[in-house]
Amino acid sequence: MMKTYYEKKRGDRRDGWKLRDVPLFFKVVPFVMRTRLDSQNYYEETLDVEPMMDFLRTHKDDMPNVTMMTIFVAAMVRMISQRPALNRFVVHNVLYAHNSIEISIAIKRSMSDDGEETMIKPSFDPRDTLLDVQKRLETCIAEAMDHGEGSGIDNVAGLLGKLPAWLFRFAMSLILFLDNHGWLPASLTGASPWHCSAMYTNVGSLGIGPIYHHLTELGTYSTFIAMGKRERHTIYDENGDATVRRTVGIKIVNDERVCDGYYYANSMRMLRRLLLNPALLLEPPEYVRLDPAVTNRLINDPNAGMRAAGAEERAEAGAEAALVD
Repeated sequence: MMKTYYEKKRGDRRDGWKLRDVPLFFKVVPFVMRTRLDSQNYYEETLDVEPMMDFLRTHKDDMPNVTMMTIFVAAMVRMISQRPALNRFVVHNVLYAHNSIEISIAIKRSMSDDGEETMIKPSFDPRDTLLDVQKRLETCIAEAMDHGEGSGIDNVAGLLGKLPAWLFRFAMSLILFLDNHGWLPASLTGASPWHCSAMYTNVGSLGIGPIYHHLTELGTYSTFIAMGKRERHTIYDENGDATVRRTVGIKIVNDERVCDGYYYANSMRMLRRLLLNPALLLEPPEYVRLDPAVTNRLINDPNAGMRAAGAEERAEAGAEAALVD
């Protein structure tokens, strides 16, 4: 995972690196927009899913368990591995970068009004392919669907839910205080679905269109993505010709304090390109970017040797110049 590629320093959290080298704007804005609710931006996209459906048909024999949700989550992981500012979060007016990629996903154990709902939080490697993501999702979903075994958040919620209201309020105040200072125990951040890179829900499985889902103050996620049901829409190409295509609506709520609009727009274009070309997810990324405000290092950088050689040449040239002087 990413935390193995950069050492923890004073002021860092267990789940993230403090961003020290960021433009002044990103240091000031968390004090102006103090909460995630103050900072929510809303984005909507209608995605042509015909290419995705063609991909699923082509690979139905060798990848029978891959679904649209699998592709969507894999695209999110790949986007974060290349656009690391989307993996940032603000806590107590300070900007951090996650040192892992975790996506919380809402699931129902049975499709009925009184069916239990729970959350899974698979952890991903930034180099994961589509099949890697599928395996991680299958493992987490199988564990969550086991009625005999409650998930971490189910167990914590069950314990807190037994407290009287006044004690519950005190416990939540204490949890928020500890979280603000990075002192929340790993057992709680690990169980919490709100301590993650992003949250995702497929409300299309409920037969409805996408929704804008609010963010919360508790936790460390900065993005909530909702995918709606498949529909048919008339789409016009660049020549003005109309065709009826299957589409899916996507609605995204994000914390605008983590990156600027230009960076976010380019990231959304990358997500769209990956969803329209799922074959790109069959191979691992050429390299993985860590947050530039943490380090300029690239994981599996194909030009690492050239960069090192160039640095050595510059160092030698500098030493020779010093001798001449």
